[in-house]
Amino acid sequence: MNLNESAPGILPCQAIETLIAGGAISAATPFEPIQIQPASLDLRLGTRAWRVRASFLPGHRTVAERLADVIMHPIELTEAGVVLEKGCVYIAELQERLALPPGVQARANPKSSTGRVDVFVRLLTDRSRAFDDVADGYDGPLYMEITPQTFSVLVRPGTRLNQLRLKVGDPPKLEVRDVGVDLTGEIAGFRGRRHAGVVDLDKVDGHDPRDFWEPLMPRGGELLLDPGEFYILVSKQPTEIPVDQAAEMLPIDPSVGEFRVHYAGFFDPGFGVDEAHGKGSRSVLEVRSHEAPFLLEDGQTVARLVYEPMTERPARLYGEGGSHYQRQGLKLSKHFRAWPDRG
Repeated sequence: MNLNESAPGILPCQAIETLIAGGAISAATPFEPIQIQPASLDLRLGTRAWRVRASFLPGHRTVAERLADVIMHPIELTEAGVVLEKGCVYIAELQERLALPPGVQARANPKSSTGRVDVFVRLLTDRSRAFDDVADGYDGPLYMEITPQTFSVLVRPGTRLNQLRLKVGDPPKLEVRDVGVDLTGEIAGFRGRRHAGVVDLDKVDGHDPRDFWEPLMPRGGELLLDPGEFYILVSKQPTEIPVDQAAEMLPIDPSVGEFRVHYAGFFDPGFGVDEAHGKGSRSVLEVRSHEAPFLLEDGQTVARLVYEPMTERPARLYGEGGSHYQRQGLKLSKHFRAWPDRG
């Protein structure tokens, strides 16, 4: 695949595999097939992390050089797992490393399961002046800033918290759609419990949701967001991502309210596309209010979804071979068992 001849767009899984085979993306341990998504690459924690006293951007320095100013203590990640405590800031080495060819840049975002447990993660690269964006032709290591906010979490080497989307050029914005919130169900959402236990981020269906979440039953189609609280809600409209496009939900738009929506903003080609059912999938919304209480009403616009072209159709689409979130409605992260029926 000649990337220089590609029209601007997001690279599909087969192009990611080509970059890996050519050494543009390498790793400390062999890549796992599950890492390569239709339009992104899951990144894995390495064995070293540091508790730091403040977030930072490296600017004209490397991340390692800047770390020396803020380290509180080092942490060795082991297979037994290490607890990262809520309210603390950590920097972790990732197993993957980049040597991108000219014309290829990248952007990172938390995985859906990471955002749904209110773990705020951002990618750091050497000499960068912005989080999550990887410069054209970047050659160097990758690091992650990790800040658990509602729950303390257990992680290990290999835990996948964020994903990298690679692109050629500056893809055009094909469409921008408003996303409204649904507050009509008997249970219309969940609010995180502040004094819950630890969430093991590698344990699927391993936690009782009642220990971590409080169900929300809005009256009259309204919900009051309290400052500093974390909510799981769901979109009013179903979402479908065409097989030759990808999408990103804007994490915050002050014009629709003083709150942040959706930490995990990537939607892969084929999300919500189900020829057998044809109903699409609704978007789960990770919502945190800011300084002031904010009253939401049913159907209110809370975010915007931006569509971009792929350079070519992915060889695999979202949901093929199974997915925790295809055809979803209101749904907690994969770490939790289904909410028990009241009957």
